Amino acid sequence: MDPNLPATARGRAHRACALVSLLLLGLATALAHAAEPAPVAAAADLKFALAEIAGRFQQDTGRAVKLSFGSSGNFTHQIEQGAPFEVFLSADEQYVFRLAGRGLTRDRGTPYAVGRVVLFAPHGSPLKVDEEMKDLKAALADGRVRRFAIPNPAHAPYGRAARAALQHAGVWERLQPLLVLGENATQATQFAASGSSQGGIVPLSLSRAPEVARLGSFALIPAEWHAAEPLRQRMVLMKRAGDTARAFHDYLQQPAARDIFVRHGFTLPNEAAR
Repeated sequence: MDPNLPATARGRAHRACALVSLLLLGLATALAHAAEPAPVAAAADLKFALAEIAGRFQQDTGRAVKLSFGSSGNFTHQIEQGAPFEVFLSADEQYVFRLAGRGLTRDRGTPYAVGRVVLFAPHGSPLKVDEEMKDLKAALADGRVRRFAIPNPAHAPYGRAARAALQHAGVWERLQPLLVLGENATQATQFAASGSSQGGIVPLSLSRAPEVARLGSFALIPAEWHAAEPLRQRMVLMKRAGDTARAFHDYLQQPAARDIFVRHGFTLPNEAAR
């Protein structure tokens, strides 16, 4: 700075330089934040579908997201405790409503899919799969089933749907002592497909994935058997959401993403209402 400038001029110059420095620092911080993958919490049943959508999103936009999969109930608790997720895709819309009621989200979210459950049995299992679970009832009577996997109903929506379906079939009480509970839908699917149990009730979206489908067979359980647990899935932006998170949230509602959801076994919300 020119030392011959009057003091007032030098003061103005100092302030201008400081303002420019602050603006540049803010711009650098914003650009660094934009370059970071947006953290996304997603229900475990989305493992294969959402990974495919996220890959397409990155190809189409140049932006990336960081996916974390788990039980919707556990994620809700983590978000309430300050976990820095920017998007939450829940397998139970009630969890989104709960977070919205506590002022942690931008709104009450958007429905994106309706899930379904299946009866799954690994290859070599003595259990035969059928939609009405008739052989499961017979297998319980003759001792063919010793272990049976479902997600934990305490915090996994698919576990509550499994419990409702088993109650409808009239086998819940007899099956309870034999249950192997997965912490989320993915872990329950691993238990059901690995041969460590004779079968289980798990998401259709995971059972249809080639990595799982080659391990056994499954039968779709009627949706009305768990009508009290309809698996209406909803996503929401958290208040901390940045540009990438907002872009991903919008992308999930586009035809390309919706087609992927359908291909992985989900029903779209508007179709489920028909």
